Amino acid sequence: MDRRKFMAGCLGLPLLAQAGGVQAQAGLTKIIFPFAAGAGGDTLCRLVAQEMAPVLQRTIVVENRTGGDGLIGIKAVKGASADGSMVLVTTGPTMYLLPMVETTPSFDTARDFMPVSLLARFEFALVIGPAIDVADFKGFVAWLKAHPDKTSFGVPSNGTIPHFAGSKLEKDIGIPLTRVPYRGSAPILNDLIGGHISFGITTLADALPQHRAKGVKIISVSSAERSPFAPDVPTLKESGIDLVADAWYGMWLPAGSPPEFASRLSAAASSALVKPEVKERLTGIGLIPVGSTADGLRKELAANTAFWQPIVKATGYKIEN
Repeated sequence: MDRRKFMAGCLGLPLLAQAGGVQAQAGLTKIIFPFAAGAGGDTLCRLVAQEMAPVLQRTIVVENRTGGDGLIGIKAVKGASADGSMVLVTTGPTMYLLPMVETTPSFDTARDFMPVSLLARFEFALVIGPAIDVADFKGFVAWLKAHPDKTSFGVPSNGTIPHFAGSKLEKDIGIPLTRVPYRGSAPILNDLIGGHISFGITTLADALPQHRAKGVKIISVSSAERSPFAPDVPTLKESGIDLVADAWYGMWLPAGSPPEFASRLSAAASSALVKPEVKERLTGIGLIPVGSTADGLRKELAANTAFWQPIVKATGYKIEN
């Protein structure tokens, strides 16, 4: 057995979820997480799986199918049998940004997947290095204007929320910026400390330890309201930038899955997320548990798609596939 798989709960009575003659595979559901084990989203999957298994009377396996910026796992669930045996948990941006940036979209989220539930939110932070002595975001904008040769900023990867948030920021402050893509948050923070880039946009959870240690300084967060993890840091909107750029994890089934099973799955996930021990574990890694109905996830996806589509289109960014 792949050591990255996780058995959540015991094998209970098989749940038979039927719709239109389709019957769920008795007793087993795989949660496909399209990113590496050990990250915050992976922990989220395993916590939720552990709580849902006895409620649904199923064995739940979390499987990491990595590659293609999430596409390997997404395609696996897209092509799976619509019988409740395979579930996708991934970030919202993979589900609305990837179809925007691929030259030939690999999937259509609304057509190919059935929404189940929002699971958790997470935030991004605008971070500067110790060599830049400013009090706040407005002071940093003034610093950028005074140093037009030092406008490089790091993002964890191209084609992500930090990438396009940087493009929106560039337009709003009217200063040309140079984007530098990295592989994750750690090298961004290292280069900020070393003075190799002027600022970075990365997850708040990744930036907080160095912020608290005074290695870097978070001058703004991307959420609509101040973050519970950094209540002293203003939002971008408070700083005069009309941008809310938080992100979230959601759960989907293949299109055509049994609606009764989808409803039970949604209820079980939402119930798991309100448990004090689950909330404590998730907030400890920078995730804000939310939960929702299928319609709540559908509306969230639609709102994010509508907001980011013109921003992404204006950049002209595409990836060949």
